[in-house]
Amino acid sequence: MSDSHKNGPDMGRWLPIQIAPDDCDLELGRLHKTGVVPWMFPCRRQSGVWFNVWAGEAVLISPSHWRIWRSGR
Repeated sequence: MSDSHKNGPDMGRWLPIQIAPDDCDLELGRLHKTGVVPWMFPCRRQSGVWFNVWAGEAVLISPSHWRIWRSGR
């Protein structure tokens, strides 16, 4: 079995923000004419609000997509 099957389906693929899980570090992105533009910091949703994990501050821009945050990014 390949590594991608061990960790679920293609974990690098962007998914719609509507199905993002709560209380875990995620990489968020915003749809742009060239594709999804990733934010360079991990985010976490708590009580319906997105927070920059590193700064501990609410994010004021609404994301359109998400994927699992990988510390190497």
